[in-house]
Amino acid sequence: MYTAISAKLINIAAAVITGTALLVSAGNGAAHAAANKIVARVSLSQQTMEILVDGRPTFAWKVSTGDRTHVTPTGSFKPTRMHEIWYSKKYDNAPMPHSVFFSGGYAVHATSAIKRLGQPASHGCVRLHPDNAADFYQLVEVFGPANTSIVIVN
Repeated sequence: MYTAISAKLINIAAAVITGTALLVSAGNGAAHAAANKIVARVSLSQQTMEILVDGRPTFAWKVSTGDRTHVTPTGSFKPTRMHEIWYSKKYDNAPMPHSVFFSGGYAVHATSAIKRLGQPASHGCVRLHPDNAADFYQLVEVFGPANTSIVIVN
């Protein structure tokens, strides 16, 4: 377990250092705009989330998005707020660990229903395995919400 966590933290740190090196070495606005950014690209049709760090694929995870009766919004979003633990006010105080909210009540968060990952199952949120949700939460903390995009496509 510690090896997996250490490897992920090393990847995160390496991505931050690489982005910072681009900032320092280039010294121009173009490098500054591209460095130290993450994009979480969610595919509704594939039920996956790909994490790009400074344009480089870094992680790929299974997700569960909205089911037939609950839509997950599409578009490009910035995180609006984050909570290590949140309880849904709409769905019976359901726990939403490592929540990264991106549009109203919609968030990327952990789920205990890990057997349902890879298929639509949520009320519109993007659900992740608890380990992956913790990693995503940490990435957003490290890079900052302003440098994070959540892009949801069909």
